[in-house]
Amino acid sequence: MLKAKQIEHAPAGMHADGNGLYLKVSDSGAKSWIFRFQLNSKRREMGLGALSVVDAPTARNKATELKLTVKQGIDPLEKRNREAEASKLQKSKEVYFADVAIEYIESHRAGWKNAKHAAQWGNTLDTYAFPIIGKKTPGEVTTEDMLRILKPIWQSKTETASRVRNRIELVWSYAKARKFCQGENPAAWRGHLDALLPKPAMVKKVRHHPALHHDQVPAFLHTLRAVQGAGARCLELAILTATRSQESRLATWQQFDLTAAVWEIPPVNMKAGKPHRVPLPPGVVALLQSLPRIEGTDLVFPGMKTLKPLSDMALTQTIRRMDLSPPDGWRDSNGDVITAHGFRSSFRDWAGETTNHVREVVEHALAHQLPDKAEASYARGTLFDKRRQLMNDWASHCLCATSSII
Repeated sequence: MLKAKQIEHAPAGMHADGNGLYLKVSDSGAKSWIFRFQLNSKRREMGLGALSVVDAPTARNKATELKLTVKQGIDPLEKRNREAEASKLQKSKEVYFADVAIEYIESHRAGWKNAKHAAQWGNTLDTYAFPIIGKKTPGEVTTEDMLRILKPIWQSKTETASRVRNRIELVWSYAKARKFCQGENPAAWRGHLDALLPKPAMVKKVRHHPALHHDQVPAFLHTLRAVQGAGARCLELAILTATRSQESRLATWQQFDLTAAVWEIPPVNMKAGKPHRVPLPPGVVALLQSLPRIEGTDLVFPGMKTLKPLSDMALTQTIRRMDLSPPDGWRDSNGDVITAHGFRSSFRDWAGETTNHVREVVEHALAHQLPDKAEASYARGTLFDKRRQLMNDWASHCLCATSSII
């Protein structure tokens, strides 16, 4: 047994105290207690704490207890780990699924593009999941709970139901990683719920954004240019540049270099979160030059009553009002009123069916990520010069019904 002076002045190394107890002194002088034992022909070490926290008498009493445990054929390390795991599981019983979901949303909020996404997460779980499993611990959530949540909306609201299932699966996996539960994920699709529910694609056919045939775009644009208002001009810009409505609605004058005929869209305005350079055809440059600069804002298309950007509904309402004018309306082949986003499909079909522009140039113009990783690795440039010719050709096609700008 080590004396007090020996403990105080012990040099670096391991110093036996008896009964399997050792004082470990590091090169830095830090001291801690180690219990060494042998069980099933295996030598193991178990830390008992730092000398500053555990004094010699306490460490010796603990070593005596552990010695008896080993004699009973019980591994004290494994026993301690099991007790720690049991303690975590016991604490997890006090954590409800709704609490874990809120924690998950907060921990991932910074990685999501906007606050709307986080709000959608919370709203869907609050509406469909929490009434059934919100006050259950993650470990208490069952497959039957999942069916109670999903079956009522699987056919009527297929896309929403699929998102709810996916979000529950992610929250449950997060809970498992946090040691709040264990076992198989009750919300898993493959090898689990796919055996109990029909595939979403089989329940409800995916419908794309209603779009005009590319041959109708010139006539539509001709009609659009007679419509007054920022919504009409914003839609015109989106059509001629094949951009998303958000990119046009949030555009600021600072993003445009009309001399170089380039539009620099910042990452924050892009769906993929990456900057995008758009070559501007002469007609688009002329359109922008014709627009007034509104005092007090750098926005190209501020709202009427505020200096905030136009809402997406402003473009939708412009199209809906225009739909009342022609005899057959501005509809797609299914008879649905077209959307602003649908003009990107019109552009894609026009480029693929009527031009010789190569696919990767068109995909870059749409700011799409190439699905083939090998292909994407070779297309590292933005093909800007080729995209300029592509966009000039598209603008010429769109404006062929009128010559007021080109």
